Amino acid sequence: MAATQLTGSPVTVSARSLASLRASSAKFGTWKPGTLKQSQFRSLVVRAASVVAPKYTSIKPLGDRVLVKIKEAEEKTMGGILLPSTAQSKPQGGEVVAVGEGRTIGKTKIDIDVPTGAQIIYSKYAGTEVEFNDVQHLILKEDDIVGLLETEDIKDLKPLNDRVFIKVAQAEEKTAGGLLLTETTKEKPSIGTVIAVGPGSLDEEGKRQPLSISTGSTVLYSKYAGNDFKGKDGSNYIALRASDVMAILS
Repeated sequence: MAATQLTGSPVTVSARSLASLRASSAKFGTWKPGTLKQSQFRSLVVRAASVVAPKYTSIKPLGDRVLVKIKEAEEKTMGGILLPSTAQSKPQGGEVVAVGEGRTIGKTKIDIDVPTGAQIIYSKYAGTEVEFNDVQHLILKEDDIVGLLETEDIKDLKPLNDRVFIKVAQAEEKTAGGLLLTETTKEKPSIGTVIAVGPGSLDEEGKRQPLSISTGSTVLYSKYAGNDFKGKDGSNYIALRASDVMAILS
């Protein structure tokens, strides 16, 4: 995301930036207008969307970048409980509204595979936020797109490039001695079943290199890699790069 260094001049801060601003304000105490000097802002960085002036009517991404209209945050839980703005999770999906001309690898021209109108899932901290026509957008590289979403359920995600999509194994409910574990003490699993794989990454000549991991495999993956999701059925899923898969279990 783009980071805007605060100065003495006004800065536009998106709603999702306020949480990090509140956390940073603890270092300064109560923030009252006109009480902070410019020197006090040196270590305070706020992630803010770049606002495109109304005189501009279109945005054309360049190279291997795409422009995504960000999906609005969920305002209710699956059970219908209304969520306050502070509890709403940051969206990781949206609709592709414009694409760049692609890139060149060696002598090969590589077009962007993702079409306009596609619903996508992207890496959590990828890209630069842009406010255009009062709507939040994101400009990001094609490689930051995790996959295509053809239905409303994350379990149907179609991973792109060198990513694999895994259904996470359920956490152990009890210890080896039979003690029942609470949600907070359950260890995060790092084992799961591969349910979809991407077409592979591009080599130095621009050719696809198929992944060595196949669907149906039970794998051990790096514990803190990838992007976590929860399906409509309550199951946990993770999308990560094939290089974060450490072993195949059998």
